[in-house]
Amino acid sequence: MLTDSPGLPSDFSLYGGAETVSPPHTLRRTKVADSNAPEPARVPLDSNDFLWLMTEEPHRSRRAAILKAHPEVTKLMGHEPLTKYIVGAVIAIQLTTLWVLRRSHPLSFPFLLAAYAIGGTANHNLFLAIHEITHNLAFKGIAANKWLAIFANLPIGIPYAATFKKYHIDHHKQLGEDGVDTDLPTSLELALLRNVAGKAFFCTFQILFYALRPGFVKSQRITSWHLKNVLVQLLFDYLIVTYIGYQALAYLVFSSFFAGSLHPCAGHFIAEHYLWDGLEQETYSYYGPLNLLAYNVGYHNEHHDFPSIPWTRLPRLKAIAPEFYDTLPSHPSWPLVIWNFIFDPAAGLHARVKRLSAEMRHSSAARKGDVGSAMSTHGSETEEILLSKSETGSSRSLSPATDFDDTAPRDKEE
Repeated sequence: MLTDSPGLPSDFSLYGGAETVSPPHTLRRTKVADSNAPEPARVPLDSNDFLWLMTEEPHRSRRAAILKAHPEVTKLMGHEPLTKYIVGAVIAIQLTTLWVLRRSHPLSFPFLLAAYAIGGTANHNLFLAIHEITHNLAFKGIAANKWLAIFANLPIGIPYAATFKKYHIDHHKQLGEDGVDTDLPTSLELALLRNVAGKAFFCTFQILFYALRPGFVKSQRITSWHLKNVLVQLLFDYLIVTYIGYQALAYLVFSSFFAGSLHPCAGHFIAEHYLWDGLEQETYSYYGPLNLLAYNVGYHNEHHDFPSIPWTRLPRLKAIAPEFYDTLPSHPSWPLVIWNFIFDPAAGLHARVKRLSAEMRHSSAARKGDVGSAMSTHGSETEEILLSKSETGSSRSLSPATDFDDTAPRDKEE
């Protein structure tokens, strides 16, 4: 009987109808920098479902608190000129490597090793360059950022930069909302990939899940930037095959696959928002050396709190506000995250926070006749202004006058 199992709760009336819960953790998978931080409360997770919460996502309130305590963090916002040079250098590395391998068989050991070690690392760096550029943090202007994202997309082999932008901004604005945040695994994935073999399959092919899932969860309006992205990528691929050979294009595609597979850097996909150690904390940071290859994406709590602060200044944000970040559990290792995700029975696709989307909340409230709950509720003024700045490329000073920055140039074709 479940209630007689060692370590499991005896009062299941406290768990909302769940009949299975993960055993309490005896081994911490995360660490806390501040040794004096209080031990957070832990809750068992139902391995048959996600953790559904009615609370708002944590970054809005922490952003407001940090701005109140440290208003100087606004000086960290703005574009980072270094990004475009790194993008150019990484593309040069990929072009040099594919030229060297142009006569190698795609299934030979040297070819696959280079595609994993060099190409996988380089293309993962470009994934995260596009992530950075998506927040308009490479240039002040919108169009320049979009073109750089298309340029950074070239060695990836498959056009996705334009599509990624809209999905990623939704991920920030509506973190954890079912049917909106396409970073969330679906119920079908949860049902099919529950055991060790399933989780290993997910980690091996996670780049395909991230590429294909959004199209099934939420469609996107095609814009001229989507067409530019596709046409430029197809032209680049055609020139590569025509003048260098199919092996060169195979190298780029293999590089992209390895970049999102069992690669040390790919641990960040799982580390960022999966639940660990029985905590309800839905965003985790990582402060280790792999950040040097990944645009400091490990500073993920910091990034979600302030998406208008570029990668080079996220460590400075953490240093300015240690009382907010040193008390949060963080991951010591990305490769270890992949290992624990696969083999820890308490970890898995179920360990994600989900919330009803605004549409579902309003629909539910309307059915119940709850007019108050059906009314639209906006996020804090600060959050909307900061996200608006990130989307529009506006660098003018923040103004708390309205929820939306109406005077800044709007990005009409996201």
